[in-house]
Amino acid sequence: MRLIVALLSFFAVLPLVGAQERPNVSLLLESLAGRDDLKSLKTIIVAQDGRTVAEEGYRGHTPSESTNIKSASKSIVSALVGIAIDKGLLDGPEQKIAPLLKDDLPSSADPRINEITVGNLLSMQAGLGRMSGPNYGRWVSSRNWVRFALAQPFDDEPGGRMLYSTASTHLLSAILTKISGKSTLALAREWLGPVEGFRIGAWDRDPQGIYLGGNQMAMSARSLLAFGELYRNRGRTEDGQQIVPTDWVDLSWQPRTASRFTGDGYGYGWFMRRIGGDDVYYAWGYGGQMLYIVPSLRLTVVMTSDESGPSARNGYRDALHGVLAEIMAAMKAG
Repeated sequence: MRLIVALLSFFAVLPLVGAQERPNVSLLLESLAGRDDLKSLKTIIVAQDGRTVAEEGYRGHTPSESTNIKSASKSIVSALVGIAIDKGLLDGPEQKIAPLLKDDLPSSADPRINEITVGNLLSMQAGLGRMSGPNYGRWVSSRNWVRFALAQPFDDEPGGRMLYSTASTHLLSAILTKISGKSTLALAREWLGPVEGFRIGAWDRDPQGIYLGGNQMAMSARSLLAFGELYRNRGRTEDGQQIVPTDWVDLSWQPRTASRFTGDGYGYGWFMRRIGGDDVYYAWGYGGQMLYIVPSLRLTVVMTSDESGPSARNGYRDALHGVLAEIMAAMKAG
């Protein structure tokens, strides 16, 4: 009789233990609505082991609505490059880009342009003058974005310091288009199509019709979560299909340089830093479009924000890092 009572008591408690996880994180996300430092926040989704633990929309926004993920799309371009290498369309990260883009090279090119590799573009170490920040406007106003980017003077040697430039990932988009004979959007839909929940909506193109590698891509927070889950599962879908090669995930998360502003490491389209005592890999887009992966906690977190304002200089990105730390602490407590 005592054994039966003990077993009944044990099973009665089990649902409560599991249920504590959801309220802890859900209440945390609800509480963020009143914070002055997070007024730009639109949505958050928290998933563990592929299961959504909590999600929240702010000021009328929802996780299913389309948003401009800005430079978080650079991580998606990196995935496409890894798949292209796996399919034999590219030789590997050490392949030189000049022969691939020979039709767009300037007539009097700096000889160093022949040393730039696919990997240099992925890790923002091409050495060419940056086409982000104050230079972005004149670049996208040019008649040929690929030629304009390749004609920039060198600010460092190929393989040198990190020079964050959306032109680098756009050159990758041009390369993918050339070697495949298909648009980058078509490749994304074909190669990443098996990922349940993944979808790219609108995506800007340059005057030659090449999709803008690394910016102006519309996705929902849920779609970005699906992409993050693919990487958290080391390139495999939930049903075990290998989409991105496992070794490409490892290469992408290997620090090759670092941001001079934050000190965060940078690999192939991914930033990395320690948050809450754990290694975190993240994609970051202008305004605060964030995709975080915390392998040690089997955690994927997406945050979307108003894309009209900066997130670095005003401390907003750091506030989002802080929110992730709070989520991680809540998950550990749960």
